[in-house]
Amino acid sequence: MKLKKDTPLERIINGIYTENPVFCLILGMCPTLATTTSAINGLGMGLSTTIILTLAELIISLLRKIIPDRMRMPAYIVVIASFVTMVDFLMAGFTPSLYKSLGIYIPLIVVNCIIMGRAEAYAGKMKPISAFFDGLGMGFGFTIALFLLGSVREIIGAGTWFGVKITPAAYVPVNIFVLAPGAFLVLGFLVAMMNKLKIGAGRRPGVDPTQGNMCGDCMNCMKLGLCSGKAECEAVKEAVPAADEGNKGV
Repeated sequence: MKLKKDTPLERIINGIYTENPVFCLILGMCPTLATTTSAINGLGMGLSTTIILTLAELIISLLRKIIPDRMRMPAYIVVIASFVTMVDFLMAGFTPSLYKSLGIYIPLIVVNCIIMGRAEAYAGKMKPISAFFDGLGMGFGFTIALFLLGSVREIIGAGTWFGVKITPAAYVPVNIFVLAPGAFLVLGFLVAMMNKLKIGAGRRPGVDPTQGNMCGDCMNCMKLGLCSGKAECEAVKEAVPAADEGNKGV
């Protein structure tokens, strides 16, 4: 079933699956790799970012017609920083242990490229309801990615999940998974799994490959650097051979 673009359900599915900010767009790598040493840290960071992203997109969309073009970035930063400050204080007061674990990465949400990117590319141009659900979808996608990454690293690297030991007594934790190299390794596997799912979905009979701006020819799209829809993909694929023929005659 093809969803109508910019509807609440389409925006949520887009953020979780079609354009997942971590597994598909490869954004926000600093908090993704640094805070996912455990499932609770990944979940806490993801939910904090979701709240800030959703509210920031909503307010920016509401103010989009009165913010001058030359003042867009400063205005966006002020809005985002306001919500980051609120979340920072609330976490310090109600979840001090999690706040201490995440440390500087909560204030650094102000410059998270996911939030700034969605504010510039989507919230500043769309209606409030669409912007709200876009922030919700992207936030959920970010949270799911960090939770999966943190869970895998904690289980393999420490033998626990949410601080509770779940592995057999004979299991020897692989400590490298809670260190920086383990973060890159687990992220690589999860990104590969997401790519496999999306490529497989485009090839299955009865599945519309254009859903979510996918052309179905994922391998060629990745080589051409395209992800903006079937029409543009076909146009570029027609232009590439023509350019190659022209270069042969030079």
